[in-house]
Amino acid sequence: MARKAPSIRTAKTVDVTRWGVVWRSHNRADGPQCHVEHNYDVTRTFNTQRQAEAYIRQHYGYIAHRADLRREPHGWFMPVAARVRVRVEVV
Repeated sequence: MARKAPSIRTAKTVDVTRWGVVWRSHNRADGPQCHVEHNYDVTRTFNTQRQAEAYIRQHYGYIAHRADLRREPHGWFMPVAARVRVRVEVV
């Protein structure tokens, strides 16, 4: 007797709380901007706040030393670590 594969609709929803990196900027051209960092449509998340802050220092630490990037036309701020809820479900 042939077996029937289970429906993908029976896949359980995954809902976890992690730490993400929030990018912030404010300039005259775009106004205030704020979004959770992602790479190729995958949100970058971390298990702990310490890991997220270490990533921020390593990849964005130069912003703290570059006054030209914090002024117009860029208006960048240092990213911050924030709690994010990641929910993955079959739609």
